[in-house]
Amino acid sequence: MNFRAFGETFVTLFVITDPIGNAPIFVSITRKLTPRERQRAALRAVLAAGALILGFAVFGEAVLRYLHVSLGSLSIAGGLLLMLVALEMLRGSDFPGGDPDAPEDIALVPLATPLVAGPGAIATSIVLWRAHGSVAGHISVLAAIVLAVACVGVALLIAERVTRATSPAVLAFLTRVFGLLLSAIAVQLVVDGVRSLT
Repeated sequence: MNFRAFGETFVTLFVITDPIGNAPIFVSITRKLTPRERQRAALRAVLAAGALILGFAVFGEAVLRYLHVSLGSLSIAGGLLLMLVALEMLRGSDFPGGDPDAPEDIALVPLATPLVAGPGAIATSIVLWRAHGSVAGHISVLAAIVLAVACVGVALLIAERVTRATSPAVLAFLTRVFGLLLSAIAVQLVVDGVRSLT
């Protein structure tokens, strides 16, 4: 185990995946779901995000090179996708989380990606995998990714419990507030992507 690689990867991904910041957004976009559906959405989001980050850590550089896609382009695409979600939240519409027949859809988009496994987390996993090229370094990077994503899962499940004691009016208000914040994050992703391409 390479503790330097583990610590660097965990701290960086913990900051980027932002468990504390994503928890209230999770509450807002799943406000129409039942507690059981919300728990399932949280677990599916964490599993999908973890698989995505792990997959990109190992194979991401080769895949992006094959597709001729830069990390900047990936960042812009993630920002545009987040902006669509933010606009729906600002309008107060039921999407995401509005279709009771398909509650798991929001576990994949926007929860798993781009909120948790966004362009920043994907790019970081690729860079750190390449930076720590030994077997011990690779094992440490993978273990740190799993731990960082597990922290997000804990935060989402705790947020789900807090939601049960919150009134619908407060949740509706929070949805619009966090929609505004989410739109700012989306714009920043696009700006960062454009800067990296120029």
